[in-house]
Amino acid sequence: MTGVLGLVAPVFALIALGYVAALRRLVSEEGLRGINDFAFWLCAPSLLFLAAASGGASLHGGRLEAVFFGAVLGVYAAVMVVARLAAGRNLAESGLLALNCVFGNTMMMGVPVVLAAFGPAGVAPAAALLGLHSLVLLPLTTVVAELGMSGGAPPLRVAGRTLAAVARNPIVVAVVLGNLWALALPAPSGAFHRLLEMLAAAMSPMLLFCLGASLRDFRIAEGWREALLVNAVKLVALPLAVLGVGRLVGLGPLELAVSVTLAAMPTGANAFLMSRRYALGMERAGAAVLLSTVLSVATLAVVLGFFAGVGR
Repeated sequence: MTGVLGLVAPVFALIALGYVAALRRLVSEEGLRGINDFAFWLCAPSLLFLAAASGGASLHGGRLEAVFFGAVLGVYAAVMVVARLAAGRNLAESGLLALNCVFGNTMMMGVPVVLAAFGPAGVAPAAALLGLHSLVLLPLTTVVAELGMSGGAPPLRVAGRTLAAVARNPIVVAVVLGNLWALALPAPSGAFHRLLEMLAAAMSPMLLFCLGASLRDFRIAEGWREALLVNAVKLVALPLAVLGVGRLVGLGPLELAVSVTLAAMPTGANAFLMSRRYALGMERAGAAVLLSTVLSVATLAVVLGFFAGVGR
């Protein structure tokens, strides 16, 4: 247990530092935006490109992705059905609620936790999932929401615009380019490899600090009751679903550990941004982001304790 706390404590300490810095205005908004942009556009892509270009992200044969997204989309569909039939929500709100329950903070928090818990070996399976995370869930929810809104744009046009935006995402681009590099060229070496390593090493503290700073803008005064239900699905049901499907299929220990850990991440801010875009369930989504980040201190300790020793 001490070892697990040693992994989790620095992660949440950095998040807390970012929150305090933003709350006390110790770092300006421009400064926070600059740190976030540097980490998101250079550091994180460097880490994921290096993992993919070294051949790691292409070794899973699609089974890892099928397990993870099979479980994720299964939970997404189940939440939508319950919201529609049991709670009487319309299609758009049901889709946004389902997104709250399955869209995790896999980049800002997920990759640093995987790196700390499982070492560099864990980055390769994480990269395989990160490249598809936004590509699958955000366009799907956009189409569902547009279908549910009267007078919405044609679904194919909406999907095309969303896919174009996701294709410009540096995380997706880094994983795709890294895999293409691995197919055609030897793994990066020399000065180029050292450059990528230096940028990658700066990613975790920057992203965790910025994640903490972003929490200042979320509130739980409204929507906290629904947020608790969202958290029960996101932090408990979804990781258990990935664990069950992964064991059924026979994923390797490291792949299973990384996929369950990513599934156990708190709700990502993009779920809130989607709710704000459609002005549906914003209070619930904001409360879910903040509350799940706090509660994940305990749930991640359980997950990492369960997989203690994997990848080391």
